[in-house]
Amino acid sequence: MPTDTHRAIEAVWRIEAPRLIAGLARLVRDVGVAEELAQDALVAALEQWPAEGVPDNPGAWLTTTARRRAIDRIRREQTFRRKVEEAGRELEESSPDIGALVAEDDGIGDDLLRLVFVACHPVLPTPARTALTLRLLGGLTTDEIARAFLVPEPTVAQRIVRAKRTLAQARVPFEVPRGAELTARLSSVLEVVYLIFNEGYAATAGDDWMRPELCADALRLGRVLARLAPREPEVHGLVALMEIQASRTAARTGPGGEPILLAEQNRARWDQLLIRRGLAALRRAEDLIEGDPGPYVLQAAIAAGHARARRFADTDWVRIARLYEHLARVAPSPVVELNRAVALSMAYGPEAGLALLDQLTAFPVLRDYHLLPSVRGDLLAQLGRHAEARAEFVRAAALTRNERERTLLLARAAAPPEPAPGHP
Repeated sequence: MPTDTHRAIEAVWRIEAPRLIAGLARLVRDVGVAEELAQDALVAALEQWPAEGVPDNPGAWLTTTARRRAIDRIRREQTFRRKVEEAGRELEESSPDIGALVAEDDGIGDDLLRLVFVACHPVLPTPARTALTLRLLGGLTTDEIARAFLVPEPTVAQRIVRAKRTLAQARVPFEVPRGAELTARLSSVLEVVYLIFNEGYAATAGDDWMRPELCADALRLGRVLARLAPREPEVHGLVALMEIQASRTAARTGPGGEPILLAEQNRARWDQLLIRRGLAALRRAEDLIEGDPGPYVLQAAIAAGHARARRFADTDWVRIARLYEHLARVAPSPVVELNRAVALSMAYGPEAGLALLDQLTAFPVLRDYHLLPSVRGDLLAQLGRHAEARAEFVRAAALTRNERERTLLLARAAAPPEPAPGHP
């Protein structure tokens, strides 16, 4: 049985691991070694904290422990004597405060952002870039990443191992690229940042419906990217999308942490500051567009449609359905089609959405995706086909790894609700 101390260590690790690995990677210039050193610090915490108690600043403790081990490792390598001296002086002079230890700003800067660009280097294939960054910066397990990508877990594990080996062999510099190279690598970085945000917004596994620390990290990275690439509409589009979605955080869970569907959320609890920031970012993106909008600008426009509606009933679902149709042309995927089916059901009735959903069952990638039977259950319930809806909710509950979501789906299976569409 896990003790309170072990649960505290797990919570601290979830929050601090990405920053810890990023800071170590700047020091040792090898993401694989940085992750090993961070894991060593975690093992030390597991050995010492149960006996000595959790330190007042656990993040600083982990950082100091890991950095000392990094310096010891460098000392063992004779060719790195100069780095030992620099790292030793830096450690001795620094305060054991997590901000001073991790947030050393060089004007662009952010270790996490540098690590994103390293993990998204062109030397790696795109699936490896996203998997590695989610692992290092999102703190996700290989299982959680596999769920996000809808691929087998061993595939993700192999991608991560090969990616770290490739980066080490290529001696990829730990820096943010500039000029044309920055532009070329942005799309992969944006994909990774949004996947991190999504894992925080609706956790694929565990006891909690949301992991706000991941949303906060993704938002921070997005805002830094917007400063770094101020003329890129898709960067502002992603920031707008995350700001608006994050605005719903307080309304998305009940007192016990249970999910609250979009249709049932108290919109007075939506964060108006985040909405205003998101709408402003969307305007910046739209002002920069030359030609058709990209996928993040379109998704931000969809989110803005929800944010502008004072009540669920005021939502302009016809416009949202059109935006999803445009998105399906720009960035076609079965998941986009699934969302379009929801919009169609809201705009034109559940039969319209169900017709599209029935086509999506042919996609193998959605076979084990719990939201497909969940949405089908919603639409079947609206049509009064409660027995079929119950079966879909049970199937969705069996597929999800999130305990909060499973509880909600099983409750709906036990007592199908009155027609009241909407999704978390």
